[in-house]
Amino acid sequence: MGARKRLKALERKSANKGKVFARLNDCPTSPRKMRLVVDLIRGKEVNKALDILRFTQKEAARRVEKLLRSAIANWENKNQGARIEEAGLFVKEAYVDGGRMLKRLRPAPQGRAYRIRKRSNHVTIVLGSQTTNEN
Repeated sequence: MGARKRLKALERKSANKGKVFARLNDCPTSPRKMRLVVDLIRGKEVNKALDILRFTQKEAARRVEKLLRSAIANWENKNQGARIEEAGLFVKEAYVDGGRMLKRLRPAPQGRAYRIRKRSNHVTIVLGSQTTNEN
């Protein structure tokens, strides 16, 4: 790894030092479908977001719910002995980026081939606390 690349990696790590987040990479769902679910919970209080995800019918909601629980567990590890209710945890940032695309061919009439693009995505959830001045 080059020196410039190593410095950038260290800068990214130091920027994420105070943040509590969870990331899901290469989730085999299209980013458009995942964004519909993530938009439901952005800015919501954590327990309310979990309730919304639990009763959402979309398949992507199960994966986002598991990711949100992981972010909460990460917060609990950083803040030993603190309670979620007192901290006022909420979903500060939630975004979906496109991941890698698997390209396949499907046979089509008259000897042609149609291209199938199986999309994936990366989901990131960042939690914020109302008791600290992270806002």
